[in-house]
Amino acid sequence: MKPQRVRMAHNLLLNYGLYRKMEIYRPHKATQEEMSKFHSDDYVKFLRCIRPDNMSEYNKLMQRYNVGEDCPVFDGLYEFCQLATGGSVAGAVKLNKQATDIAINWAGGLHHAKKSEASGFCYVNDIVLAILELLKYHQRVLYIDIDIHHGDGVEEAFYTTDRVMTLSLHKYGEYFPGTGDLRGHRCGKGKYYAVNFPLRDGIDDSTYESIFVPLLSKIMEMYQPGAIVMQCGADSLSGDRLGCFNLTLKGHARCLDIVKGYNVPLLLVGGGGYTIRNVARCWTFETATALGVEVANELPYNDYFEYYGPDFKLHISPSNMSNQNTTEYLERVKIRLFENLRMLPHAPGVQMTDIPEDALKVDTEIHTENPDKRVSIQASDKRITCDEEFSDSDDEGGPVRREAGKLRKHQENFKNKRLKTDSNTDDTNTDKVSNEKVSETISEKNTEQVSEKVPEIISEKLQEKISEKLQDKTKLNTDEDVKKADELSQNGKNGDITNKNGDLTEKNGS
Repeated sequence: MKPQRVRMAHNLLLNYGLYRKMEIYRPHKATQEEMSKFHSDDYVKFLRCIRPDNMSEYNKLMQRYNVGEDCPVFDGLYEFCQLATGGSVAGAVKLNKQATDIAINWAGGLHHAKKSEASGFCYVNDIVLAILELLKYHQRVLYIDIDIHHGDGVEEAFYTTDRVMTLSLHKYGEYFPGTGDLRGHRCGKGKYYAVNFPLRDGIDDSTYESIFVPLLSKIMEMYQPGAIVMQCGADSLSGDRLGCFNLTLKGHARCLDIVKGYNVPLLLVGGGGYTIRNVARCWTFETATALGVEVANELPYNDYFEYYGPDFKLHISPSNMSNQNTTEYLERVKIRLFENLRMLPHAPGVQMTDIPEDALKVDTEIHTENPDKRVSIQASDKRITCDEEFSDSDDEGGPVRREAGKLRKHQENFKNKRLKTDSNTDDTNTDKVSNEKVSETISEKNTEQVSEKVPEIISEKLQEKISEKLQDKTKLNTDEDVKKADELSQNGKNGDITNKNGDLTEKNGS
């Protein structure tokens, strides 16, 4: 669950050029009040205060909240919870406002966290908080979990309501968290709204799809959700350090492609995954799947390129482990689940009231007419593009390294082309400008004044052309002055002709 895997995924999808097809936002830091909409106040306060250097002061509380073993304390724990939660909730707000069809937060998906307890590397349940936000606008929300572990925290949070249906396909048996069997129907209004498909070791792509497609089809027909939250835990992939399934990236992403085909507002979150190079591969490929973009199997050069050796390919191969999920077993479980779904009313309704206030005002424009007013981080992100990440390189998606700052160079070249075009346009108007000049005598001083009026943006070629025409005109006027002086000298009797500052003056003598 190291944040390193999120950085790797982010860097890889940037180098594939996928950022061009989507909008990227800085995650909002969820406040204590926002996290307390599901978690208890005392538990959130504990997460805010606990640090590696003061753990001895909180021994009893650490045992009470199950923090220390499976959920260790580390520097920046509370900020990590804030970012993971804020990203999922912000995605839900975007869906509610119809600002997007699909929102993604790969740092989220912490499906084991309980109301007052950490569990399975999960401290705050961002999924529950995002679903609560979606329920403000949608009568019914479907939660889909393809992590190898059962999504017990989400199921428990909505144990007695019919407004949230949970579908989880997971490893069951002597495996964490030990829940998610066929008898887990929930209770009250929530009875039969927990659809759990317990699986055995070694399930492959074709087998997984054979149970996922008909099951989801029946749920969509009966439940008709207004929004879907999908947890894409990558520990169900082949070769995961803690997993025991045999799925490839294509099989894992096939589930996403099927869900996407229903054209329902969709929030994608991360989850488990403990072979981090495969986690980055998986979430990059599923980002491309969500965007409807095909990406090359050859990995582009990136900051973590050495992690993907020795083949440096995007896709992984399945192992030779045996599939212990027999056809008879899968059919028996499938029939049982279909019987439970037939017990449900068709698309249960709920009386809608006034819509509560949004958790985040993410679309609020910040007016900065006052130059002394501090600009928020979100407003600054809309103005700034990092050359090292968001370059406009032609080699994105290929196996070579991108050139930092290529976008800026492209913009400068474009600007120079515009100036050259303007220069050519000015050349065509040079003769017209010259003809409109007055026919008075132009001295060297006047010539300099005219030159100073020429805009600096005019090209050197245009300046030279204007200078030539001005010199020709000066020479022409000088010849006329000499001719006129000769005529005056012949006709003058006692006059004295002098030339001062370029002007001809006649003085009468005695």
